[in-house]
Amino acid sequence: MTEVAEPYMKDEKNRDRARSNAAYFCDRLGKFRMPFAWTAVSIMNIIGRASPVDMEKEAFRSDSLERKAGGVLPSYDSIRKASLDRPKSGTPEKWDGYNSEDFGLVFDNFRPVTLTVSSFYKQESDKLADDDLFKFLIEMKKPSSGLKKLKTIPGTLKLEVVPCPTEFKWGLTPELYKIDPYPDEKSRPTKEVLEFPIRDIYEPYSTYRNLLFVYPKSINFANRQGSARNIAVKVNLMQDEEERHVLTVIFGKSNCPEFSNDAYTAVTYHNKNPSFYDEIKIRLPAKLSENHHLLFTFYHVSCQRKVEMTPLETVIGYTWLPLLSANRLVTGEFCLPVSVEKPPSHYSMLHPDVQLPSMKWVDNHKGLFTIVVDAVSSIHTLDEHLDRFLSLVHNAEDNHIPAHIGNSNFEMELGKSIDGLKKAKSGPLVRFVPLILNKLLQLLVRPPVASGQAANVVHSPFEAIALIVKHLQGIRELKCDKHGRNSLLTSYIEYLCTFPQSDSIQFSPSSSAVLGPGSYATLGRPASLPVSKQQRHLSSSDPDLPSSNLGSPDNEVSNLMGSSRNQEHLSSPVRPDGSGRYPRLYGKKLVHEELALQWVVASGSAREAVLANAWFFFELIIKSMEQHLAKTDNLALPRKVRFPMQFADDINTLVSLLTKDVVERHNSIQDFSMIKGLNSNLAFFINSCLSLMDRGFVFQLVKTYLKGVVGRISGNNSTDVTTLLTLKLEFIRIICSHEHYATLNLPFNLPVTPSGPPSPSSIASSTSQTSFTSTGTLIDRGLFTELSYDFRHQHFLTGLVLSDLVTALETHLPGLHFKAINVVCNLLASHDADPRFQTPDAKARIASLYLPLIGIVADALPQLYDPNSEAKSSRSSQEQSSDVTVIDRTVAMAISGSSVYTMSGDSSAPKKVNLCKEATQDLLLCFLWVLKNVDQRLLRVWWSDLSLQRLSQFLEVVYFCVSNFEYKGDRPLRQISVQMAKKSGDIKTRMEEYILGSTSARSEMMMRLKQNDPNLSSPASDVSNRLRWRKDQTQWKQPSESSEVLFRNRGDSVVDGLLAAEVGLIALDTLELIVQIVQTSDTLQSLLSFILRVLLHCLSLNQSSVVLQNMFATQRALVSKFPELIFEEDTEQCADLCLRLLRHCSSPVMDIRTHASASLYMLMRQNFEIGNNFARVKMQVTMSLSSLVGQNQTFNEEYLRKSLKTILVYAEVDTELRNTTFPEQVRDLVFNLHMILSDTIKMKEFQEDPEMLLDLMYRIAKGYQNSPDLRLTWLHNMAAKHNERNNYAEAAQCLVHAAGLVAEYLNMLEDKPHLPIGCVSLQHVSRNVLEESAVSEDVVSPDEEGICTGKYFSESGLVGLLEQAVSSFNMAGMFEAVNSVYKVLIPIYEHNRDFKKLSSIHGKLQDAFQNIVKQEGKRVFGTYFRVGFYGSRFGDLDGQEFIYKEPAITKLPEISHRLESFYSAKFGQEVVEIIKDSNTVEKEHLNQEKACIQMTYVEPYFDLYEQRDRVTFFEKNYDIKRFMYATPFTLDGRAHGDLSEQYKRKTVLTTCHVFPYVKTRLSVVGREQLILSPIEVAIEDIQKKTKELGLALFQEPPDAKMLQMVLQGCIGTTVNQGPVEVALVFLQPLIDGELPSKHHNKLRSCFKDFLKKCGDALHKNKTLIGADQKEYQRELERNYQQIKQQLAPLISSTIHTSTIKRKHKRDKKLQGFDYSET
Repeated sequence: MTEVAEPYMKDEKNRDRARSNAAYFCDRLGKFRMPFAWTAVSIMNIIGRASPVDMEKEAFRSDSLERKAGGVLPSYDSIRKASLDRPKSGTPEKWDGYNSEDFGLVFDNFRPVTLTVSSFYKQESDKLADDDLFKFLIEMKKPSSGLKKLKTIPGTLKLEVVPCPTEFKWGLTPELYKIDPYPDEKSRPTKEVLEFPIRDIYEPYSTYRNLLFVYPKSINFANRQGSARNIAVKVNLMQDEEERHVLTVIFGKSNCPEFSNDAYTAVTYHNKNPSFYDEIKIRLPAKLSENHHLLFTFYHVSCQRKVEMTPLETVIGYTWLPLLSANRLVTGEFCLPVSVEKPPSHYSMLHPDVQLPSMKWVDNHKGLFTIVVDAVSSIHTLDEHLDRFLSLVHNAEDNHIPAHIGNSNFEMELGKSIDGLKKAKSGPLVRFVPLILNKLLQLLVRPPVASGQAANVVHSPFEAIALIVKHLQGIRELKCDKHGRNSLLTSYIEYLCTFPQSDSIQFSPSSSAVLGPGSYATLGRPASLPVSKQQRHLSSSDPDLPSSNLGSPDNEVSNLMGSSRNQEHLSSPVRPDGSGRYPRLYGKKLVHEELALQWVVASGSAREAVLANAWFFFELIIKSMEQHLAKTDNLALPRKVRFPMQFADDINTLVSLLTKDVVERHNSIQDFSMIKGLNSNLAFFINSCLSLMDRGFVFQLVKTYLKGVVGRISGNNSTDVTTLLTLKLEFIRIICSHEHYATLNLPFNLPVTPSGPPSPSSIASSTSQTSFTSTGTLIDRGLFTELSYDFRHQHFLTGLVLSDLVTALETHLPGLHFKAINVVCNLLASHDADPRFQTPDAKARIASLYLPLIGIVADALPQLYDPNSEAKSSRSSQEQSSDVTVIDRTVAMAISGSSVYTMSGDSSAPKKVNLCKEATQDLLLCFLWVLKNVDQRLLRVWWSDLSLQRLSQFLEVVYFCVSNFEYKGDRPLRQISVQMAKKSGDIKTRMEEYILGSTSARSEMMMRLKQNDPNLSSPASDVSNRLRWRKDQTQWKQPSESSEVLFRNRGDSVVDGLLAAEVGLIALDTLELIVQIVQTSDTLQSLLSFILRVLLHCLSLNQSSVVLQNMFATQRALVSKFPELIFEEDTEQCADLCLRLLRHCSSPVMDIRTHASASLYMLMRQNFEIGNNFARVKMQVTMSLSSLVGQNQTFNEEYLRKSLKTILVYAEVDTELRNTTFPEQVRDLVFNLHMILSDTIKMKEFQEDPEMLLDLMYRIAKGYQNSPDLRLTWLHNMAAKHNERNNYAEAAQCLVHAAGLVAEYLNMLEDKPHLPIGCVSLQHVSRNVLEESAVSEDVVSPDEEGICTGKYFSESGLVGLLEQAVSSFNMAGMFEAVNSVYKVLIPIYEHNRDFKKLSSIHGKLQDAFQNIVKQEGKRVFGTYFRVGFYGSRFGDLDGQEFIYKEPAITKLPEISHRLESFYSAKFGQEVVEIIKDSNTVEKEHLNQEKACIQMTYVEPYFDLYEQRDRVTFFEKNYDIKRFMYATPFTLDGRAHGDLSEQYKRKTVLTTCHVFPYVKTRLSVVGREQLILSPIEVAIEDIQKKTKELGLALFQEPPDAKMLQMVLQGCIGTTVNQGPVEVALVFLQPLIDGELPSKHHNKLRSCFKDFLKKCGDALHKNKTLIGADQKEYQRELERNYQQIKQQLAPLISSTIHTSTIKRKHKRDKKLQGFDYSET
């Protein structure tokens, strides 16, 4: 090899000589080859460059593609543009971690690339083995490659790598078969490469393939005598031993014929022990015999160039390898001995390992030649267990039992081979599973005959099928559908399953009598031989079981062979010799019969395997039944005679056993998944039986299942019945999914038509469409509108579904509610979409099946979700979250098909659980579907006989329907999307924490153990530590789903809109139907008010224009027919109607405005016609507009003015009332409404200024002082505005004022002792309420029509207002005010003997008092600021001062920024100016063009007498109207100076009302100032520090941190000079002889108290600190002693006494007296 490679590696002059030598040897030795050079290309590197993720560890490093041509490694030049310059991104750890989706993405993004390989490695003669090549490849991965030692040969190899096209043309299989389409022979073909996967690919063969691969590895002729150095091996596939028997089946090379007779290995020059890496591919014949073998001939190839030519090839040995061994294809690695001589005759029958005495072997018959043989074959299984089984089955089919087995042992050997199937390897088993299963089914029903006796192997095939199915189901690599069914097995059942062919049986009309209902349809038996139940013999598979076998096996075989109906056996191959002999079969049975029988008697592991994969056997049974009916033409027969009774008995027994398994094993955790699947599979099986068997019998199967389940539920009150109920619901759901479900339930037509058969249990095909005569109608019988026994008897399946719904609703299991409702909802959806039921008559008949559903939903009314009640929904969610599983025994019994469910009236029964929103909507959809599609005549007749209470329940359900399906638009869907995104982000963050360990389960458990705090979480880890988990921070990005979500949301919103419109129209139809019923009945007149309430509620919701127009028409008709409903009864509905009409009068849609205006005008007109005055409507319209203006943010004033103009036009053109006062009254009303709208314009101007807006609303309410209704309306509007801004205290004040207004009115009507005496009784709640006492009889007359007619001007209205006030006070945290309000409410409830409410009130009071205790020292109320406005820009506000109440803990910069930003946006930033100080503003010095604002923080101010009464924190923050702020100053004009010259000015402001009030800012009406001298300022500072110490000292529980912080501020090293400096400045003059004043004594007393508190605080701190703060404590104590020593001489009483004495002595001397003598 070195000599040959040299000319390529060196630039020599004698290249022409080398070229001529090469031409000579190619001509002489052209058919031989010798290894020359090699190179390698990293496929993974090429693929990785096309992927979004490059590799980190791959076959070759990624930089190998950038090497230059002269490098050591192979280099590649990019030919296509930018094909190799794709950007790199993150790198995974391994390619092994890629799944199929990752590789799919890689190849989808792959672009064509052409590579140029320009370096090749010279092949070393001693390194030809695979291991040597693998070592080279490993070296290439390393940075410092060891391949530098190898010599390279220059050359060029171009490789083009392109993705496989979608349309694959001119393709060849690995066998060189053409793949369709193959247009012509001119184009270049593309050949498929056969894959040799490292891991077995579990895929059955779909095409014929029979290939053999031979790999010669090495030959060792070191010990052979003679010339054997240039060794070549010739390989032949021999059909026999002569040369003419050589087969032309060896695939040729690319430039050779497709097939050849032989193949030669490469030659290694002068090597007696060469290695080979040749692959020889052979196409095996379809049928192999014992003579087929591989013949290997060894040659010495002469390379000498001499005149006397030696032979080119010299045979130096022979060896062979038989292809069959024990009828199995041989594969694997072999080391064969080599014969020197040509093998003798008949050598192919023996293996070369056999020592033949007449042969001469190389090296004493040792193994010298190593080869590997592999096969890819759809003929040979390559598994000994499968081969043995198929071989024995083939012997049985051919009736040729091998002699070495014998007839006596055949049954045992066949049984062993069947048992051995479970040992087969997964790969071969998957590839041949259709054949294996078909053979097992054949053995199941056609056991082989040996010595005239049928082999008893029926049990073994059934068990083998079960275990094989279990094994295949457990292979993870095989795909499963969404139901967990193995795709291979489903494909087998649907396409590949073939049952043993049977003779057809033609039934005559009397055949059922001949065959008999108790016998099997035994094929091949003459019809004249009746087989009765008593004549049954024993089964061949189990002597204890009856069998259908009659007569001897010979008779059965004779009948089969002699029958003219014999057909070719589908699973039995025809013999090759064409004789077409069929096996002698015994006991001809049907697959479905035998499967059912064997399943019933199965036990042990086989039964468990069958239960785990019951779907497979059920589908086999069903398919066998279908094929049997199709092949025997039995589909036209009555269902009762299609299958024998014994088969029906077996099915009934099987269902009973499986039901028992479901009932008894549903609690097992490890079996639950299996039982759940078994339950569903059993239901699907029974569903299929409805199409094949007698339906009465199938219904009995359903009852058998229900009886077993109900028996377990009724006998067990534990929590496990939940699972049983769930399984039962799933069972019923599947049963009812039958395509003929409606027909099976026998839907009746109209009420006058007779009903169907009396019982579904006896339904048969011949009678399913008949009906019995009846003189009465369904309504007369009154049995089919409720869930009665007769209904369930008539409509079996529907009765089961509705009974399950009732049972589920009685439970406390939200999940069960949802499942039961879904069953009904899905059924109705399928009916609605069924093209067979699209006519109104058909839908009416279907809807009549569900008439009891109307009553069921009405009974479930307390459980329905109410979107209008937050309290109810929250309570529902809490109850749903509980895991309580309480099922009453009567509820459990209601599940049975034999019992009738009745609503229990027992008050001791547990309260029903409320349904969630989704479940409620689904249930109401079912209710609405029935109402829409059922015959209206039927409903009218039925509902006419119902009670008032029952019809009220139906109306309430309609109310819930329109509430739950109100159209919300896109906004709720967007909110849900945002919430889901936020939730997913939270979950992602939490998962990161758990993965990184900072909040792992172990760490959280340790924290709980240490701190006993389950809510405490660990601090988050550093972001850099989590970088590898935060994919959004690395190069990988999650795809954005926002556009997809929005698109989906838009589609959902359209559907919601259509659904809401449909619901609205159905609700209107129902209301009109009930109105018609009410008109014909005198006892149902009270329903009208309820009907109007539902209609008004519909008008209050978002509706489409079409629905609204119909609603207006219904409203006008209702008011026209029953005017007393509006004008003579409760005023509340009149007010609601006016409000709804006004709201729609402002609609931007013209059609809606037109209808709303017409309705409002007709309302006025009808009210006028009753009493020549429409004062009631006038007042209600005015109040409604006030409410609409105050609360509706989207209110459109322009459209409403247009509607008012329309109403005015109606009044002017109304000829009937033209001569009355009606037009003038309408004009007055419209004028008043326009005035209110003018206020609306002002309110819109101040929409962004909440204080100004509330001031405006306050002035409007004040203007209606003489109109209690309107004032009450505006107080409500203000309360709503306050609630929007979370100003709950102010909202409560608005409600208290409203209550005071109502109390004044009630007191005017009648003085009742239990009612408050006007506003005076509420002044303890708020002093401001007294202003509502302006209402008096001289201003407002209670008897005047239209005055004080609202719903709140009553005792119940007063109670409602006060209850709302209590709620707002609770929200504001003002629990003391709650007690004050309840002092007014309790006498009312006591007078009404409402002890339940009294109990609730006292409970709430207890909660309020407990909150006061718990939150002591923790409550915060409002923060107050003085705000002054100066400048002409402010208009009326110029020069005014206000006290603003802001939320708690609001800082001065916050309100300053808010007001500055607002007025800067309004006036301009350059105009607004903030006055920084708190001094008195002199307006004459300000620029009037500027808008100046002065803001100061103020505190509540109390005189000394007030401080004694205001003890608690609440009392100091409630009913306050005086506020104070301090301004420091000095006499020389500076703000701050020395202690001795620092003065303070206290300014006390008084507001017009007390806080809290109905608005959050009050004007300042009074001002006074107090001047504090410097010593008074010092006294105030020391008192403040002492107070802070006292609060920290007596805090409960003690707070060490707070105490230390206050101590540090009093005696810390940095503040030591503070108290001492104050004492030196003001008390030092006393030592110098100055007489003390009262301020000096007070300051001295303050210092003593200060030191006492400091000492107590130090002592308290010592008991709280740990060992780590001992030094800090000592430091504080040293500071304290130092301050104490410095202050001692200044505050000592003895010093002050001596000072006084010296003063007296000096005075005496001045008067001429000797003080010492006196």
